[in-house]
Amino acid sequence: MASISGKTDPVVQRIGPADIIDALGKGLRDFQAMPLCGLALGVLFAAGGNAVIHATTVFGMSYLSYPLAAGFVLIGPFAAIFLYELSRRREAGRQIVLREVWTTIIGRGEIAWMAFVTIFIFVIWIYQVRLLMALFLGLKMSFASIQQFITVVLTTNEGLVFLMVGNVVGAALSLVLFSLTVVSFPLLLDRDVDFITAMITSVRSVVMNPIPMIGWAAAIVVLMIVSCLPYFIGLLVTLPILGHTSWHLYRRLVAPPAAA
Repeated sequence: MASISGKTDPVVQRIGPADIIDALGKGLRDFQAMPLCGLALGVLFAAGGNAVIHATTVFGMSYLSYPLAAGFVLIGPFAAIFLYELSRRREAGRQIVLREVWTTIIGRGEIAWMAFVTIFIFVIWIYQVRLLMALFLGLKMSFASIQQFITVVLTTNEGLVFLMVGNVVGAALSLVLFSLTVVSFPLLLDRDVDFITAMITSVRSVVMNPIPMIGWAAAIVVLMIVSCLPYFIGLLVTLPILGHTSWHLYRRLVAPPAAA
């Protein structure tokens, strides 16, 4: 089968839980071999998360802290591009030169389109939160603090419905973004394919391996939630390990060009 660019589509392989465990082990070893790079990216991502939360307080919208924090985590696959390239070079036995890593990333023009897709879904996430708040909590909602918002959500019928529907919609959007990006970003770094082909390959990877991939997605969600408490500190370690692991999982999911 050919992609829209005229090249043969990447071949997706079936994996099992053992492949995910193996990829996680390799991701951990990558982090141990290059800890400073991973920690630096973790610090930047955690700082960005804290800046987002601080902004909600400054602008009197602290009630948006939880949905914004959850939405911010969605852009993790984009933030981890640097880690994918580090793992790719280490796997190939190449020297890690940060300038070359950066040059490679910005030289992949299709990655910009995938970044746009990621940010677009993040924007949808924010708007759906505002819409659900308006529908269930009122158009003229006003909360003096995050504590007041939590009280309303947990002690009123409208709040509980908002929480239930919001989490269902959020889970659906998260699954969509996971399916579109879990393979796309590393594939775009590794091969000369267009971003549409990358997204299709990524979705095919999830569809062909629903149980291990959804299990991996659930593990990511749990780890990211724990890592965000408190102040995103856990992301200093979690983000680089998950980023490196994602590269090795991609290598399990997509057959090498020769095999394709």
